[in-house]
Amino acid sequence: MSKTANKTKLNAFRALHESGLLVLANVWDAGSARLSESLGAKAVATTSAGMAWAAGYADGNNMPADLVVAISQNIVRAVKVPVTIDIEGGYSSKPKEVGELSVRLAEAGVVGVNLEDGEEHAELLARKIEAVKAALAAAGLDLFVNARTDVYLAGLAPDGEQVAEVLRRAKLYEKAGTDGLFVPGLTALPEMREISGATKLPLNVMAWGGLPAPDRLSDAGVRRLSAGAAISGRVWAHAQALTKQFLEDGKLGRSEVPSPDMQGLFS
Repeated sequence: MSKTANKTKLNAFRALHESGLLVLANVWDAGSARLSESLGAKAVATTSAGMAWAAGYADGNNMPADLVVAISQNIVRAVKVPVTIDIEGGYSSKPKEVGELSVRLAEAGVVGVNLEDGEEHAELLARKIEAVKAALAAAGLDLFVNARTDVYLAGLAPDGEQVAEVLRRAKLYEKAGTDGLFVPGLTALPEMREISGATKLPLNVMAWGGLPAPDRLSDAGVRRLSAGAAISGRVWAHAQALTKQFLEDGKLGRSEVPSPDMQGLFS
């Protein structure tokens, strides 16, 4: 994909964060990406867990960078909408290597990445973001970097102090050059309003038990809603049940859900 075409898609992806709520039903391969696009998705985003499981790896920064790039290239080939890839912690603790991976993904036609702190020091993620932006600039490229902080998800701050810690990290990541802020585990509307009102970064939350309705999220300043690994996990659970039944009695029974015309999606 040419740099001009890539920039056009990147600008379109950025615009999706300016107002309203961008809903991303996270995908894991080219087929699930094409299915999501066919159902009206304005962009497709991967789930690192779903991608890892489909490739035969455990989630948690275990995938080889070459494989991540190859899967990303195949997703970009299969869809016309913007593609953003969850690269966990960048599959390296070395900022320079994370920057090199980001360039490869941008060259493959990807327009965004998720990059997370997990239980690592926030300063390390800031250095990775800086390295990503510097490497991209040197190559004449860019990506929408969505900085994920696991303050809520991993319990990185005591109750009552999560918002302050998220904002501390948001300031650090924004200074490093991030374009968005992802806070999985955040479910309370007052806290969303406080966070979205205190940073210029578009706020991204994850579908979670007790999460308010999409229109209320939008009113609270949330600009992006992600499914995370939920859809992929349910697909695997259904496949497990069908496979178990078939191995036990050679029967599949009748499906209550009609199969999509997968062949038609790729014709």
